[in-house]
Parts: sequence; C-alpha cells; structure tokens
Amino acid sequence: MAIVQSFGAAEEVTGSCHLLKLRNGLRILIDCGMFQGEGEDEKNRQHFGFDPRKVDILLITHAHLDHVGRIPKLVKEGFDGIIVATKATFELAQVVLFDSAKLMEEEYRTRYRKAQRRGEEKSVPKPLYTTEDVEDTWLLTHIRAKYDRPLKVAKGVKVIFRNAGHILGSATVEIRFKEEGKTHKVVFSGDLGNRDDLVMPYVENVPEADMLFIESTYGDRNHKNMKETIKEFKKAIRKTLLNRGNVIIPSFAIERTQEVLCILKDMYRERELPRCKVFLDSPMAIKATHLFSKFHRQLGPKCNLFYKEDGDVFDFPYLRFTCDVESSKKINEIERGAIIIAGSGMCTGGRILHHFKNRLWNERNCVIFVGYQAEGTLGRYIVDGVKWVRIYREEIRIRAKIYTINGFSAHADQQDLIDWIAHIKKLGKICLVHGEREKQSVFKKAIREKVGKRAHIVRPKEKIYL
Repeated sequence: MAIVQSFGAAEEVTGSCHLLKLRNGLRILIDCGMFQGEGEDEKNRQHFGFDPRKVDILLITHAHLDHVGRIPKLVKEGFDGIIVATKATFELAQVVLFDSAKLMEEEYRTRYRKAQRRGEEKSVPKPLYTTEDVEDTWLLTHIRAKYDRPLKVAKGVKVIFRNAGHILGSATVEIRFKEEGKTHKVVFSGDLGNRDDLVMPYVENVPEADMLFIESTYGDRNHKNMKETIKEFKKAIRKTLLNRGNVIIPSFAIERTQEVLCILKDMYRERELPRCKVFLDSPMAIKATHLFSKFHRQLGPKCNLFYKEDGDVFDFPYLRFTCDVESSKKINEIERGAIIIAGSGMCTGGRILHHFKNRLWNERNCVIFVGYQAEGTLGRYIVDGVKWVRIYREEIRIRAKIYTINGFSAHADQQDLIDWIAHIKKLGKICLVHGEREKQSVFKKAIREKVGKRAHIVRPKEKIYL
C-alpha cells in the first residue's frame, strides 16, 4: 500500500517536502524546500527524516526557496536520482539556488572573520551548502515536464504537471501508478495562484484524485479586492511623485516584483504615471524578470498583450535595470522623481537598506510595502510604526510616508481553494499541508461546509495511507 509522509510544510508554511513510497519500493519526493523564519537555520541542518540515497525521483512544483531550498543539501547527502520539473522552473531554480548559496557563503565569511578576532572560528557553522553543491545538483539527470502531458518517470508510474498559476513554471503534480490492478491518482497542489493575479493565468483544474495534498496558506480568509488594491497603489505613487518625492518599494524578486512592474507599465501606457525613472535595483529580480518575459506564453493575457505590442512583457521607457553596485549607488544622487524597487522584500538585507538610509528621513518620500512583513524583520518594525531605525550603525529618523498595501498575493485565498477543490469530480482523501495549524482548522471547517468533504490536517512525519 502506498504511503505519504510530510517532512516539511506540515502544520507550518515553509520547508515543503513530501515523500511518496510505493508498494514496489519506489520513492518519489515532492519538493525539498527550506524552512524560513527566525530560528529555522538549525531545522534546515537537521537530518531529513529519510535517507536521500534511497529517493529515486524528485518532483519540483515550483522554484520558491521554501520548495527548492534544500535540494543541494539533498544531493550533498547522497540523492542521485532524476529530477522532474517544468523548463521554466529549472531555469528559475538555478537563479534562486545560486543566490541562496552565495548569501550563505558571504554570511559565513563575515561571521568567520569576526570569530577569528575572538579566537572562536571553530564555533562558526559552515554554510548549509555552497555554490559548488548547487553546481553538482545540475549534473544529475533532469527531465523537463510539459504542462498537461503525461510523462512516464518509472515503470508503471506517470506524472502530469498542470499550470498552478502561482509563479512562472509552477505546477500542480498528479502522480498515477498501479497497485493491485488499480490505477491510483495522488495530487500535490504545490502553491496555487490567486485568481486576480496580474501576471499569471488562473490555476488549471484537476479532474480527479484519490488523494489530494493541498496548500492552505490563506485557507482562513479571502483577499482584499484587487481593483481597490491597485487603486491604492497608484494613488500612493502619483501623490509622492507629484510632491517631488521618491518612492521606495521593498519587493520579493519573484512574482511580486513582476506584478509591480506590470502595474507601473500599465500606468505609463495609460498616461497615469508622472514622468519619472523606475529602477529595478536587484540582480536576482532582474534575472527573474528576464525569465518571466522569456516564458511569456505561460503568463496571463495582459502580459502577453504587452509582449505582442512591445516585444517585451515588462520593459517601458522609464524603466532602468541596475545590475552592478556602482549603478545602484548612483541612484542616491537623484533628488526627486525616482521609483526604486529593491530587495529584500522584508528589508532584512540587500540594497533596500542603502535606499532606506538615504531616503527614510525625507518627508517628501514614501515607502510602499507590497508584501507580508514577518515578525522580527526591519520591514515589520517600520510597518508597526517605529520612529527610528538603525541602519549600518546609524540612527535614521523615519519621516517618509509609509504605505502598507495588503491586497497583493501570489497565493489562492479560501474561496479560490474551495472553488478549485469543488472542480475535482472524483475526490477521495483531502490532506491539508503548507499552512499554520490555526488557519488549517478554519479551512477544514470551510471544506466541510462548502464542499461537503472531510479534510485531514497532516502532522509532521505522519504516515498517510492511500
């Protein structure tokens, strides 16, 4: 009998990692993500809970760090099977993993130098993995899945990837296999997209599933109306620029940045955007944006209209890409009329800190937060209304206007999730993963009331039998 165990994203949001064990001994891993948040480093360093050497196939739903971030560690510890994902996911995952490795290497070098001066260099833990480990990952056998086409990955086992509408290349994964003369269908949703997403198309439906593992990140609520969200965003932009100020947008490199660029380009085309210079000041976000444009056929209607008319999804006359540090520093010379999009999204590091140091004290400027700010991050402190922040050993007075616009989300909300489940005609067990326990409890009740099905909240390492 087939068994599924979740070694991550069970009663929590990050660290997605689910192992399907078939009766014939075949082991299929669905995602191998990093645990994210304060105090999670030790969790990432722990044993997986299974032997990576015994895993035969790794299926990747999409390239966010909490779904791919521990793959180099998996390889480092003995996994040498095949990896299956969409072409776009493979290319985006390379960007994400190399960036992750470089950040960990830089942090290690900094901590090591400081520890050396104290004579405590042996106490500094080495990076979870290095750029060399990431390179080794791409030496394994890779199979590119195409949407909606059954793909044979082992004897008697096929997988079908369907567009999940979450980020570029994202997919729901259906695994079909035979046991005791019967064909079974196990579906992993990965992360499902928001129906109002400006960049991605709406998630594709799955016809049937004997067992469904579905994300529940926003299973307890519905998102704010997107039209109102965009209206609020545009108003903040126009008000600041017309007041001869500058706009600073801390943004996540993948999906959120592209959504912001889509709105700004639309404003330019509709002559709603005052004359300005828009800087995308994040090497990772620049690479991701080029990939989104490269795979434009996988994006939504508006993006494809932009591509058809302009030959590029996101580019427009006001937009500048600042890849190198010197170009980034020159932005500080601009007194007014700049929109600066920079990472990191929660202001925990990166180029956004330099822009904060140079702009936060000026009351003509504004900061627009377009993503969730976790507890303990600089972004959260600012959102919560602190008057002073310490950046690079300097105390900075916050006089800039702070906007928090909460309607943006790459995740499906409760109604989206319910509608998607309702379209599955032959549905067996429903298992909730990738969500906080409290939110999952609300979602479980909603499924019972609106779909008439019972759902189970998966516990860490719990054995779920088909």
